Amino acid sequence: MDLDVLNMFVIAGGTLAIPILAFVASFLLWPSALIRIYYWYWRRALGMQVRYANYDDYQFCYSYRGRPGYRPSILMLHGFSAHKDMWLSIVKFLPKNLHLVCVDMPGHEGTTRSALDDYSISGQAKRIHQFVECINLNKRPFHLVGTSMGGNVAGVYAAQYPEDVCSLTLICPAGLPSTTDSKFIKQLRELQESERIDRIPLIPSTPEEMADMLKLCSYVRFKVPQQILQGLVDVRIPHNDFYRKLFLEIVKEKSRHCLHENMSKIKVPTQVIWGRQDQVLDVSGASVLSSAIPDCHVYILENCGHSVVVERPRKTANLILEFLALLHSMDNNKKQA
Repeated sequence: MDLDVLNMFVIAGGTLAIPILAFVASFLLWPSALIRIYYWYWRRALGMQVRYANYDDYQFCYSYRGRPGYRPSILMLHGFSAHKDMWLSIVKFLPKNLHLVCVDMPGHEGTTRSALDDYSISGQAKRIHQFVECINLNKRPFHLVGTSMGGNVAGVYAAQYPEDVCSLTLICPAGLPSTTDSKFIKQLRELQESERIDRIPLIPSTPEEMADMLKLCSYVRFKVPQQILQGLVDVRIPHNDFYRKLFLEIVKEKSRHCLHENMSKIKVPTQVIWGRQDQVLDVSGASVLSSAIPDCHVYILENCGHSVVVERPRKTANLILEFLALLHSMDNNKKQA
């Protein structure tokens, strides 16, 4: 074989080997870095851009795609201990001409974390209102989506700032009393009785606890490699003290049933999506909402747990789009009448 050709193959092989070795090293030694790269790549592939907005000395981090148009913008509020990128699985199935905004909730990811901040549900709703004003999202009423803790905040926001919101989607929202205790509520009671409330199931600190949390939150059993579980834990551990403080704040009497206390003030068309097999917040909460909110559309997803956004992203995106299309059609009919 010609020496030049041999050198070319050696160079080509080396060029290919470097990224492969880098990937293997990241997977084995720095799985948390690989997870961050994964989200960065996914945001880029879906056309989501990250920006910052400031309200006095407070900073909000958010991602967005598209521009405001004739259809309502969509603001998405994530759940406890998550971040704006949790919505990427749904963004994938939403039209690119929709204006989407995903914000890091107070104290999460790139949004300011302050020991002096009010992390109650009402306090978080107030912060989100500041964010909305910062980016002028409320020039026209927008569609608000929230899941779990974010669903609690979204419902309270719609009640407290009705002029901002034209419609609402609540996905397995917290903040409701339940006639049936979920597995998670039972676990919390057992921990309280044993005075081990520091071992909150939603705040894992080991790969084993992370695996248990994933089983608790999802009906679908994902096979997650040990290294990825370790990476997920490594990403969370620096924030666990904050998550404990936040959790204890949102389960206080002031916030525990905040959505329930504000339901009568929600006057916009509301969509409720819930996983039938939710082990964190019992599905009976859906009937509580439907009986209190006049224009409420309820969708119960079979074979689905609390992590609806992750387990059924295509279905969830389609339900949101169908709901918005229905409202648009009803609005046109009213104008023609």
